[in-house]
Amino acid sequence: MSVKKKKRIINGFKYLFLTAGSFVMIVPFIWMISTSFKGTSEIFTFPPIWIPKEPTLRGYIRLLTNNRMPFPAFFKNSFIITLIVVITQVFTSACAGFAFAKLKFKGRNVIFIIYLATMMIPVHATLVPTFMVMKQLGLIDTHAALILPNIVSAFGTFLLKQFFETVPQSLVEAAKMDGATPGRVFLSVALPLSKPSLATLAIFVMLSTWNDYIRPLIFLNTLKKYTLPLGLALLNGTFTTDWAVLMAGTTLAVVPVLIAYILAQDYFVKGVMLSGIK
Repeated sequence: MSVKKKKRIINGFKYLFLTAGSFVMIVPFIWMISTSFKGTSEIFTFPPIWIPKEPTLRGYIRLLTNNRMPFPAFFKNSFIITLIVVITQVFTSACAGFAFAKLKFKGRNVIFIIYLATMMIPVHATLVPTFMVMKQLGLIDTHAALILPNIVSAFGTFLLKQFFETVPQSLVEAAKMDGATPGRVFLSVALPLSKPSLATLAIFVMLSTWNDYIRPLIFLNTLKKYTLPLGLALLNGTFTTDWAVLMAGTTLAVVPVLIAYILAQDYFVKGVMLSGIK
């Protein structure tokens, strides 16, 4: 058997494996969308009905018109919080990453190592101290309690530092020779080149913030201030669950993330490659 034929067979098995894996991953999403359009009688039919025989918008209508469960408010709260966190965290991470990568100052490496070591602390271990700080500041039951602790990120700083180190030093020196300050170098030279890495970090931050459940559960008390994950949890009843409504809510929750990923897909792939994440 020739070498080319062996490579074709190996590649064929690889593609077959990836296709099977993709199928396993996508089936739950197909079932979720299908169930959101089903009536009660079709949801529990076995074998499952993938395409509803009598599609209905009952689940979406009940979800959006339930006065006791203000789903639009949940969606709005999550959107605002996620947008603010993404913008602020990407900006602060870019500033810190550029400083650690291109600026020389005393103790730079030591400070970066200490900063990076905070990534080893489990998130749940910081919840109680964070809660105490937010309580002292009078921010419990406010969205600020979800935003302020997330405007900086050690992971984001590390990710963008890895990219900024790939920016040729000659570009930085040329800008300095033209009289550019470090801030001007950052804004005019480094930042425009870092779009792929910025998009990558933005996707990561959006996913973690949009899907965050534990922090809103701890910091928020008022129903109208709840975020989307808390709202979806409330749709899961203690004794009975309206699966059409729950799947409708889950489908709507997935749509913004899916749109963001599709729009930033090219930048995301390039960012992962340039930032050295394997």
